[in-house]
Amino acid sequence: MFSLPERIDSKWVRAQVNRLQSEGYYGGVRLLMALCKVFHSYCKDHSIDLHGRNFTISYETNIPRQTGLSGSSAIVCAALNCLLDFYNVRHLVKVEVRPNLVLNAEKELGIVAGLQDRVAQVYGGLVYMDFSKENMEKSGHGIYIPMDISLLPPLYLIYAENPSDSGKVHSTVRQRWLNGDKFIITSMDEVANIPLEGREALLEKDYAKLAKLMNRNFDLRRSMFGDECLGALNIEMVEVARRVGAASKFTGSGGAVVAFCPDGPLQAKLLEDECRRAGFILKPIQVVPSRLNDVNLNTLKN
Repeated sequence: MFSLPERIDSKWVRAQVNRLQSEGYYGGVRLLMALCKVFHSYCKDHSIDLHGRNFTISYETNIPRQTGLSGSSAIVCAALNCLLDFYNVRHLVKVEVRPNLVLNAEKELGIVAGLQDRVAQVYGGLVYMDFSKENMEKSGHGIYIPMDISLLPPLYLIYAENPSDSGKVHSTVRQRWLNGDKFIITSMDEVANIPLEGREALLEKDYAKLAKLMNRNFDLRRSMFGDECLGALNIEMVEVARRVGAASKFTGSGGAVVAFCPDGPLQAKLLEDECRRAGFILKPIQVVPSRLNDVNLNTLKN
């Protein structure tokens, strides 16, 4: 909703300009429109009949913007759930393909992204993801294995009041990878192996190893993208955590950091104090269990 304040000043004008530059004139409505198109096309291609009744759809979100927390895809994923229920076709659209539908809707708008965040949103909880080339070419999606959220240690979210534009972070690395840059390809291969080691670390509750893997993930990203591309603010969020001995990595492409304090509550208090001094917001992460019910889970068996 757009409304004018009683008094318009330069600060308000600047805020609206920034909003329009980042969201466009339609904000999240364009996401809903793109999803409706992608959803209808998918159902048509797979002979899924949709009834002709009308609906109204709107959205609201409390996800901090541009913090690498997948705010756009969260809107699309929530809208997809609405369409699945409205048309009563949840049992006909496999859970594994739903992240692709979310991603395809974003691609309609020129948004450059991957499947990881969309898988996490569709499945919920804690998910191990295998995006090996063989699986992707064979089925069009990865192998997704839900895990027990109790395996996770306490985690913390660090983000800034004025986050970076996560869409710019991918700018050169993606093209270098497509061009066959050996350094980027070998680094990406190492990044891809980290989840496998991370899964083993969680299953064994080897949290010291988990901390090392989190730090390694960021170090690899930094070596590929470079400090200028990542941005000083994003790097500082990671460094704030490291100054107190906490492990840290980006939640996505930048704008927020997930941190783990292997030494426990006292270290977490040091992290809280350090974040306050640096002007960052620190929040404990509450991981919600998967909400996939039997109707959804049955699609995995077909």
